Amino acid sequence: MNTGVKITAFAAALAATFGTAYGVGKGVGPVGEPARAGHGEHAAAQPEKEKKGEGAHAGHGEGAAEGSAPAAELPGGLQVSEGGYTLAMETPVPAAGKSVLKFSIKDASGRKVTAFTTEHGKELHFIVASRDLNTFRHLHPVKAADGTWTAPVDLPAAGGYKAFADFKPAVPGAKGITLGVDLSVPGAYTPKPLPAIAPTSTVDGYQVRLGGTLNPGRAGELRLTVTRGGKPVTDLEPYLGAYGHLVALRDGDLAYLHVHPNEGGPGPDVSFTATAPSPGTYRLFLDFQHEGTVRTAAFTVTTGGVAAPAKAPVPAAGEATHDAGGHAHG
Repeated sequence: MNTGVKITAFAAALAATFGTAYGVGKGVGPVGEPARAGHGEHAAAQPEKEKKGEGAHAGHGEGAAEGSAPAAELPGGLQVSEGGYTLAMETPVPAAGKSVLKFSIKDASGRKVTAFTTEHGKELHFIVASRDLNTFRHLHPVKAADGTWTAPVDLPAAGGYKAFADFKPAVPGAKGITLGVDLSVPGAYTPKPLPAIAPTSTVDGYQVRLGGTLNPGRAGELRLTVTRGGKPVTDLEPYLGAYGHLVALRDGDLAYLHVHPNEGGPGPDVSFTATAPSPGTYRLFLDFQHEGTVRTAAFTVTTGGVAAPAKAPVPAAGEATHDAGGHAHG
């Protein structure tokens, strides 16, 4: 085989490797929000795919045009620029403790984008997570007229973090995009080990039990059950138009999966369909709202290794040690 043929074969293999679809989610309809496209094309847009658990997206890609070969896409959040859009931080070095993050989304010409499509109640979703995956913040920044976004944040310690902007520009044919950028909080820093794998997470007196399996390259159901004081919580409240939002981050590079729940009622169970982009270890962060407060339950899982709910006693309140809370609103 000559050199040119070898290079061509290698490039084809590399493209196939990175073409794996990674996220599957269903739109949630029980709280009266009309289903719409975006975030992987929800049930109303792709009913057949959703019924089969095939509404996958890679970095919020909308899919290839009919008759064309599917484009190779990386999981969301691994790039600071994609599709002509860039996440530009105006406060690249936040301080430990309470501070304010400012950023913008810039187009290919370097201009700040001011028009976005509203998705799940917001024009843009902003996540900050520590590199060791012990800290998670789901923020709700406010946009100024010039396209500058501002979000208060409370980061507990120095160290490495990553910020994610999840949005869809309000232009014809635009795709949903998740961009990611590294942040560094100065100061002495000792990374924490990844929290141990456990089927239950305790937050503010609520116990959330995880069942199901996260599969690499194949759709699987994740089922989260919310209880308090041993009793099921059956009156979860809509948060951004859903009874629960789930973000998964891959350990190592923090590849980003944002999955919305399958159809269902306001608890105690919230069900998701998700596909991991690769074998490995992931952190799952479930946002749910009850009695006017949003809380975050966090789990460490390995692909193929999420056990079904057991009948073991529910852990006592305060047992969890991660810092997954934090829902700041500008």
